[in-house]
Amino acid sequence: MTRIGTSDLDATLPLDLGGNVFGWTADRDASFAVLDAFAAAGGTLIDTADSYSAWVPGHTGGESEVLIGEWMNRRGNRDRLVVSTKVSQHPEFRGLAADTVRDAADASLTRLGTDRIDLYFAHFDDEDTPLEETVEAFDALVRAGKVRYVGISNYSADRVDRWLQLSEENGWAKPVALQPHYNLVHRATFERELAPVVERGGLGVLPYYGLAAGFLTGKYRSEADLGASPRGRGAARYLTDAGLALLGTLGEVAAAHAVAPASVALAWLRTRPHVVAPIASARSAEQLGAVLASTALDLEPAELAALDTASAAVEE
Repeated sequence: MTRIGTSDLDATLPLDLGGNVFGWTADRDASFAVLDAFAAAGGTLIDTADSYSAWVPGHTGGESEVLIGEWMNRRGNRDRLVVSTKVSQHPEFRGLAADTVRDAADASLTRLGTDRIDLYFAHFDDEDTPLEETVEAFDALVRAGKVRYVGISNYSADRVDRWLQLSEENGWAKPVALQPHYNLVHRATFERELAPVVERGGLGVLPYYGLAAGFLTGKYRSEADLGASPRGRGAARYLTDAGLALLGTLGEVAAAHAVAPASVALAWLRTRPHVVAPIASARSAEQLGAVLASTALDLEPAELAALDTASAAVEE
């Protein structure tokens, strides 16, 4: 069991189940199957956002929250879970002005069918709104009991530092978690810029894109493999000589442990300083298997060194 930053939120399994696919590439039945399998394995962390999946034609945003809420209601397991969601990108609640944060949180609570959000993230920075206004708005939600803890995602190191400073100076709710883009092919921003701030602030790290849009599953090795899938298009940038060499190293380590490359990629993330649990999604219970396998996989020092070396060559 791992504590998230300075909060009293615990991860009973070092994996944060991503809800971005729920209601998008995973329909209701598939979403419920994934959630059931995750819970059966002992998982408790579930991540979503109010904007998932507003980019799909005919969707309005919040589809993922609705499905998670329906599932929790049917299973009666809300009190056993740590549910996080995010604000700033929903079509009706853009930005992080105080009224927007308040109204978006109320809308998320309704969709999730719950009386509190365990971890509420500022999804993307809103430089058009004074940071003081945003930080105070999150604090108001904590004081109202609608949010238990605050998190930050997609902020620069300077802005995270300033948020921490404002919360300290004003006695406002201090962030306990950071959700950065971090994986074997995208390391520099976190490790060089954000990690020192994380250390100073005592933040727990929940990295997203842990599998680099599916590239680190080993599924995409040529343009022909990409197809028309959204994930395939996102993985295209990594189809370089260095990227393919990294897949080779991943494959060798995976074979040594009789697991999938995805399991190795997530297990590597789990070893990084301050990482509580990587975020990973799955469209089916079968696909979830490789993700879950990462939680019990312990990599040898030589394997970690080989992955670090191969990763350094492909860094964006």
